[in-house]
Amino acid sequence: MPQTVVITGASAGIGRATARLYGKRGANVVLIARGQAGLDAAAREVEELGGKALVRTADTAGAEQVEEAATAAEQAFGPIDVWINCAFTSVFAPFDEITAEEYERVTKVTYLGFVNGTRSALKRMLPRDRGTIVQVGSALGERAIPLQSAYCGAKHAINGFTSSLRTELLHRGSNVHVTIAQMPAVNTPQFSWVRSRLPRHPQPVPPIYQPEVAARGVVHAADHPRRKQYYIGATTLATVWANRLAPALLDRYLARTGYDSQQTDQQPPSGESNLYEPVDRVEGSDHGAHGIFDDSAHSRSLEAALARHPALVASGVALGAAAAGAAVRRGLAHSS
Repeated sequence: MPQTVVITGASAGIGRATARLYGKRGANVVLIARGQAGLDAAAREVEELGGKALVRTADTAGAEQVEEAATAAEQAFGPIDVWINCAFTSVFAPFDEITAEEYERVTKVTYLGFVNGTRSALKRMLPRDRGTIVQVGSALGERAIPLQSAYCGAKHAINGFTSSLRTELLHRGSNVHVTIAQMPAVNTPQFSWVRSRLPRHPQPVPPIYQPEVAARGVVHAADHPRRKQYYIGATTLATVWANRLAPALLDRYLARTGYDSQQTDQQPPSGESNLYEPVDRVEGSDHGAHGIFDDSAHSRSLEAALARHPALVASGVALGAAAAGAAVRRGLAHSS
């Protein structure tokens, strides 16, 4: 029997790349996002690759819309096996330049959207005592950086929410599993459509990985959900350990380097942002999985490969810790 998989934020970026992988498996893939053009293109890709697709246009900030999509998913394909929360939005700006309304919007989509998706998934999975939920997290949920306070706050909240839920499932002896795939900087279209008040074009903090690296991590986490979380990309592991070993030092490093490292030397995007409305809502406006950083993005990750082989993870952790401390010290010395 093919798996039935629900993916929020499926129209672009990591969600889009993950949908393709499940399409190759012949899965039933339920694609949820706001942008119709991106969803339609994702559905075509899933079916061309051998899967079946169902498109549901929904804003994950609205619990009722998410619940309606979940109902439609099971009416079309039967019980949901895997639910992947990936939808998000953000604002690139110093905190005091983000309005209260913008902050609320980012939080509703990027945090409460995950809560809404998880609630709808559990409503169906708990009575059957089976199913897996994957939260697509971020290294920024472990270690915040400047200019992304709303996004970092939401990703931190997802970690806390998921840890609390995990203990409740353990208390119940449930066979429903929840795990987090913590992501590095990824080359997605968000950097061209995010709302930004930066003087130059925003970019992910290098090194940058392609969405396919992230998608492989998501699928692996769904296949092996008993681990609390997975760190995708060596930089994610290094960031986590640097924050654990030398948080004050890392504060100073990010204060000195975090502004320039999140901007290119190009002019800021001139188009509309996707904060309140999708930018791929009309035919011909599909953005695909990749952003504009293909020339500098990595298509492979040694650490992600290590994560798929638990016997080697210990050595990866040790290397990550050593690299993290060295990188921070070098950065501070260089910027002094």
